[in-house]
Amino acid sequence: MSWIFLQVDTQRLADSTRVAAIEPADQISLWALLDKGGWIMYPLYLLLVLAIFVFFERLIAIRKASKIEPNFMSMIRDNIMTGNVAAARTLAKNTDNPVARMIEKGIRRLGKPIDAIEKSMENIGKLEMYKMERNLNILSLVAGIAPMFGFLGTIIGMVQLFYGIASTGEYTLNTIAGGIYTKMITSATGLIIGLIAYVGHNFLTTQIDKTANKMEAASAEFIDVLQEPTR
Repeated sequence: MSWIFLQVDTQRLADSTRVAAIEPADQISLWALLDKGGWIMYPLYLLLVLAIFVFFERLIAIRKASKIEPNFMSMIRDNIMTGNVAAARTLAKNTDNPVARMIEKGIRRLGKPIDAIEKSMENIGKLEMYKMERNLNILSLVAGIAPMFGFLGTIIGMVQLFYGIASTGEYTLNTIAGGIYTKMITSATGLIIGLIAYVGHNFLTTQIDKTANKMEAASAEFIDVLQEPTR
């Protein structure tokens, strides 16, 4: 008879385990989940804020630099072709974008060889590119170190977890699984922040390349205008 009761108890235990597995886990808020990551989450928060600030600051600056009036080069061309160099220089000087500053530099060098004019405009173009790319390396830095910070937090948490198990002797499955999943939060957060910074860096780099193409096209058009006979 005892083996019958043993089978009944085993069946009840299996049923209770199956029911517990089917029951949904307790809901937990995002902030409460992030809070389980420990102190290492604060440097990750700082990196996230830094990445967002640099992204939007550079985005505003690059979009401002890329705004070029559609008829700007046409007006420069007409003024130079009619011999009204002063008007062309005033127009370029009063226009606030990299293309206008390049053209204004070229106009100031009129009368010198074409190679010298082109070289001076190229130098201004490099300076403008540097201005647009300023602080952009911060995003690449965040993209590199945020996952490392997250992994470091996970390693520290795992060491603390197993040290606690070794000290207390409590090593139930729930304790180990709960400790591991809470410590993995830092790795997940670091990867997400790194991904955000990486995508932001590549997006801004693409926008800078588009502006650089506009600058090169305007420079080539200006050199062509200088090589045409005046009216």
